[in-house]
Amino acid sequence: MKTADFDYNLPPELIAQTPVEPRDSSRLLVLDRKDGSVTHRHFYEITEYLHKGDLMVFNDSRVLPARLKGKRIETGGKVEILLLRRLREGEWQAMVKPARRLLPGERIEITPYSGLQPEKPIIAEIVGAFDNGLRTVRIPDEARLQDAGEMPLPPYIHTPLQNQERYQTVYSKIIGSAAAPTAGLHFTPELLEKIEAKGVRCLYTTLHVGLDTFRPVTEDDPREHVIHKEYGIVTPETAAELSKAKKEGRRVICVGTTSVRLTEQAASISPPNKVLPFNDWADLFILPGYQFKVAEAMVTNFHLPKSTLLMLVTAFAGKEKIDKAYRAAIEQKYRFYSFGDTMLIL
Repeated sequence: MKTADFDYNLPPELIAQTPVEPRDSSRLLVLDRKDGSVTHRHFYEITEYLHKGDLMVFNDSRVLPARLKGKRIETGGKVEILLLRRLREGEWQAMVKPARRLLPGERIEITPYSGLQPEKPIIAEIVGAFDNGLRTVRIPDEARLQDAGEMPLPPYIHTPLQNQERYQTVYSKIIGSAAAPTAGLHFTPELLEKIEAKGVRCLYTTLHVGLDTFRPVTEDDPREHVIHKEYGIVTPETAAELSKAKKEGRRVICVGTTSVRLTEQAASISPPNKVLPFNDWADLFILPGYQFKVAEAMVTNFHLPKSTLLMLVTAFAGKEKIDKAYRAAIEQKYRFYSFGDTMLIL
């Protein structure tokens, strides 16, 4: 297995710069793993592939506007902070500017705004330093950052986002991600109602997505790559529902690679055919050859070349079928990546 096996050429004009409206009008490529067939639909037609008794597993993590601007309390100098990964409640691994001057003990004032009116400042503190120049930043009230920061869009998106909520899923709830679980961006409240009306049970897990999710694998052998850690929660209620569905032979459909990684992580430390509650760091690296324990179908966007996400979907559907689906998507001019179109892998 080589990292180069997961490379492909994408015309730059197919990288989606803005989301489509409405959310569920995006295109949907349906890939059937049994016969390798590819069908072209729209996302609002996904209900035609769902059945009574199915479980759909979503990631309800909410993106924190993680690009922050403030000033040093001691000198008044300007500071920029990019939150990369949540370490624990109120503490983040972050990139900071100017990095050489911002050392542990430094306090930074960040001002949220309500409309055009400034609110009481948030006082952040540098409490640790990593060897690679990153810092640990302590922020006492994360929720207030919703009105203080900017969305950290992926590096391949160059068009400013007019509506910040379009980089949130409609069911996002628990603040903690630095990037959106993008497969969920296609759902609308109305579509979720239609899905539930078909007798499909919607379950929610939480995996806080870090910006490392966009980092390509640089090692020639992907098995040498150390995957990023992301904090995840599978509640006792969700774990019980998943276990019951597996016991009864009902289908589990994961929305997004984040939901797949988290539920598979939980299942990997559980007895056979059961999913135990999980509240810890998820660092499962899924490569071809992995035996899936939970996911039987998957909703997923089109992923970056040489990414761990592309490796995961290749493990799920097989390289030949994924290559075929990606070629078809490029030929049909699907929109790729975070704001792009999506796939349903059955």
